Parts: sequence; structure tokens; C-alpha cells
Amino acid sequence: MVKDKRNTWAAKLKRTFTSVLPVSKNRQGECNNCGLCCMLPNKCVFLKFREDETSYCSIHKIRPLNCRKYPRVESELLNEDACGYTFKKR
Repeated sequence: MVKDKRNTWAAKLKRTFTSVLPVSKNRQGECNNCGLCCMLPNKCVFLKFREDETSYCSIHKIRPLNCRKYPRVESELLNEDACGYTFKKR
């Protein structure tokens, strides 16, 4: 199986450093609590699940910038089918 190069520790490090940059103006939508972004590349210890299987962040108010802004740009979006965010084409 080929591992997605966007879902590695190096990619997470890059997302962390670039999180100070603005979110793309082409991003639209909102978080639908799927929790997939909190599993990049491993499950975050702060990710919790409700009985209805939606997820939430146990440190939501103080979460890091790379969490607040994911996906910041279209190239960071790993699961277009599940994520509530999309990027409109220019």
C-alpha cells in the first residue's frame, strides 16, 4: 500500500510551521466533526467521540493553530468525501 505523502510526520510538521499563514480564500464550508483531521498521522490524544460517533476536541478552546486552520490550503485536504470543507476552483 502506498502511504499518502500528505499524511506523514513530515507533512504534520509542515502544517504546523505554515499554520501561521492565512487560510486560502477558496476554502468554503465548515467542520462536520468527522475527526479525520485529528488522526494525521496518528490519533490525537485530545480527540473524543460522542455516542452518535461525531467527534470533538477536548481542548477545543486552546487547540493549536494547525488544528484551527486545517485544511488551510487544498493540498492539505486528505479526505474530500468526509471533510466539511471544500475548495472552490478559481
